[in-house]
Amino acid sequence: MAAARPELTGHTPGPSPARTRERGGAPTGGQVEGRIEVRGLTKRFGSLTAVDHLDFDVEPGRVTGFLGPNGSGKTTTLRMLLGLVRATAGSATIDGRRYADIPNPLRVVGSALEATNFHPGRTGRNHLRVQAAVAGVPDSRVDELLELVGIPAAARKRAGGYSMGMRQRLGLAGALLGDPRVIILDEPANGLDPEGIRWLRGFLRHLADEGRTLLISSHMLSEVEQTVDDVVIIANGKRVAQGTVAELRGEPTAYVRTSDPDRLADALRRRGLAVVPSGRGLRVTTEDLAVVGDAAHASDVAVHELRSEQTHLEELFFNLTESDENRNRNLGDVPGPALTGAPVDLPPPSGPPIDPALLADPESRRPGTDSEGGAR
Repeated sequence: MAAARPELTGHTPGPSPARTRERGGAPTGGQVEGRIEVRGLTKRFGSLTAVDHLDFDVEPGRVTGFLGPNGSGKTTTLRMLLGLVRATAGSATIDGRRYADIPNPLRVVGSALEATNFHPGRTGRNHLRVQAAVAGVPDSRVDELLELVGIPAAARKRAGGYSMGMRQRLGLAGALLGDPRVIILDEPANGLDPEGIRWLRGFLRHLADEGRTLLISSHMLSEVEQTVDDVVIIANGKRVAQGTVAELRGEPTAYVRTSDPDRLADALRRRGLAVVPSGRGLRVTTEDLAVVGDAAHASDVAVHELRSEQTHLEELFFNLTESDENRNRNLGDVPGPALTGAPVDLPPPSGPPIDPALLADPESRRPGTDSEGGAR
């Protein structure tokens, strides 16, 4: 029988923010504590520009979703933010500092970019104990976090036998070891079942309510819409939208189909509402369906259909990233021949960009170095 997952209410995971500030150093230059700032960030791999003069902010106390198609530069951006990849130009800072300049960074920034970076022969608990030793964190913190993320029973099992969902939870525990005020997660819901996704949603909200900064990369748009406060959408390495979920959705509208649209439109306009024809009906800028119904009743107009309409994040995402300007560069400029008998509504294939350095002569690449000659 699986162990019950701990409730989050009233739980404060780890030392106080004041102690965290003490360990990690104060923000510089009047920076808001925990703010992430990305300015003109650019990364080129040979002739490929993976990230192109990217600008965005992530504020404390909020969950920010970082969205984009495969190959849009999301993971490369996160890796530059964490000092794992050197930027070609621009900056990515936390509290006004580059990651490499933060004293004891594990106490300030927690991250989980992959759910596979575990030694398969090491237990989950021992994996965290190794990380804790690096950060100067006691083993008691390890046991606390294993309980907090809901896998205490699996702590003494080898990580090689973990399911993807258990690996995600172990990665999240690792990100929280140093009680960081900034948390960066890449696809944290991958492999979680519906119950696990609901748990993750509440857990992330709990962390944000404590004043922490959360930057979450994900492709699960419907889940992101229920979880995040702010959204940054990128395509081909460039920012195409940023704002709160409500701002990006735009004004709520009502759609009404009626026997006499002109008469109803006049009645609605007299009530100060914006009305535009839409197909066989009208689109009214209001979230109050009762106002539309009352106007129709007062005008003696039959209503055949009345519903609320609001742009969902998924619709907005595809409208932005599938435009001619932002179309995924991995698809090429000229579509290939259609497959005989293939359904016409299948989505096009996509994938991350290939680092041109990987295509270079193997003799030119020395083991133990990256494509820029730095140590891996």
